[in-house]
Amino acid sequence: MTIAAAVTAPTSAPVHVAPRHATPSVVQPRAAPRRDPSPLNPNTPAQALRSASPGGWSSAAAAATDGGARAHIANLDKVLGKPPQVPRLAAAASNKQGQGQGQEQEPLNVRHGLLNALNLSFFVPMPGMRARTAADEHMSPRSLMHMQQVLSADSPRASPRCTIAPRWRRLHGEGGWEGLLDPLDSDLRRELLRYGDFVQAAYQAFHSLPTASARHRGLMLPDRSYRPTRSLFATSALSMPPWAKRPNTPEWLTQQSNWVGYVAVCESEREVARMGRRDIAIVLRGTATCLEWAENLRTSLVPLDGDSSDGADTSGAEEPKVARGFLSLYKTAGEKVKSLSEEVMDEVRRLMDKYKGEELSITIVGHSLGAALALLVADEVATSIPDAPPVAVVSFGGPKVGNAAFVDRITSSGKVNVLRIVNAGDVVTKVPGVAPRLPHKKEQYQHVGAELRIDSKNSPCLRPDAGPACRHDLEAYLHLIDGFTGTGRPFRHDARRSVIRLLQLQRGNVKKEYVNRARELGVDPAAPADVGRSMAYGNCAVASPS
Repeated sequence: MTIAAAVTAPTSAPVHVAPRHATPSVVQPRAAPRRDPSPLNPNTPAQALRSASPGGWSSAAAAATDGGARAHIANLDKVLGKPPQVPRLAAAASNKQGQGQGQEQEPLNVRHGLLNALNLSFFVPMPGMRARTAADEHMSPRSLMHMQQVLSADSPRASPRCTIAPRWRRLHGEGGWEGLLDPLDSDLRRELLRYGDFVQAAYQAFHSLPTASARHRGLMLPDRSYRPTRSLFATSALSMPPWAKRPNTPEWLTQQSNWVGYVAVCESEREVARMGRRDIAIVLRGTATCLEWAENLRTSLVPLDGDSSDGADTSGAEEPKVARGFLSLYKTAGEKVKSLSEEVMDEVRRLMDKYKGEELSITIVGHSLGAALALLVADEVATSIPDAPPVAVVSFGGPKVGNAAFVDRITSSGKVNVLRIVNAGDVVTKVPGVAPRLPHKKEQYQHVGAELRIDSKNSPCLRPDAGPACRHDLEAYLHLIDGFTGTGRPFRHDARRSVIRLLQLQRGNVKKEYVNRARELGVDPAAPADVGRSMAYGNCAVASPS
């Protein structure tokens, strides 16, 4: 085949391609492929569709295509679960409504674009711009996202714990928590929430099986590094009269001895290294039975070291005295159980002997009645155990317990530090027991220890007019501690404690938007308090008191 024939051959003939390593010849750049606008895009102007079509579209065809595209997009939105979008024409028409006598006004985002971009409308309200209200800020997407987090059962994830070994004595009360309460130290907040959850576990264990014996009682601790070692029982010196008993009254409401708390010890070596010591926790719940309520009303002062059944006040004001009812619950022994005093002292001595030579601490935590009993426990530990480790008392909504001499006795021991957490408006924290002080009494009750004051009005989800029951509720205390940053400061924006339990216990005191949002998320506000809450803590069997 000649060269001329090869040049004049048709293009369908095979052409040999040069090897890859050969130098490519200069090729003219190809033009970018033409991309016509999609007729399925509802934002594509009809003019662009007509110009893209070879022959141009008629207005009827363009309208049909545009309507079909929008119907197709609407069907996709239904399948994908997207909220329907407002058409532009309808939105523009709604913006024009309310304007005077057909006057044309530009949209606000056009007239004040710079202010909107800088978010200055809150500070510099312009004509025609609606000022942002508190409801707008509270229901903003960020606030709604935070609301969804705190309403989630998985939200009470603890913040990452840092090592507190170098400063554990300050966090445990050395120096009276000076400089740690206002503003509230983040490490101290985590410790307070953990001990508060220990008391919640005591409430739950009692109300789930109030008549169960110690060997069969289940206890769920929110911190697996602690293990319960002994059950604690409180016995009332009173008895229910036969005429007051009703056939349908539960036995635990009227029996004299009831499970009141437990002793737990930190057994995780990793947690011991993080905290800088091995902690012994003594946890006491609040009032739950009829006889305990009756003991709370016995507010006369009796000598701390004397017989609690003696009704006369024979000594002067210099002698330490405490409320009769609290001392009765602390010192009275039952038919089958020892007194609370004996049980606590025996277990503390046993644990001190077991972990002899280690750095130890004792933390006594209680709510309401349990906070009053915690002070009696701390006083006896400090006076009866010479080599006792540092003792800290964490009181949630505790009442006054004793007179000024009792306060001096605790503070002068040098071993006990008391932190009282008080919710403004909590009536229990203002009275000597549960009943007000009688006017003919010359001696007065006094509080002991440092005070951390919180307020339900600072909560974003509690109503400002929350009732007395909500102000004394332990879960409300923990919710407020989780968000407290300091006096006069806003609620902590990254507070992550779940409000499910608070919603189920105090639904009438929770703001309506939280109740409605909880229903939208599938949370039943009327369900039992522990339904829907994560209970992945594991069971811990409480040891027998014997």
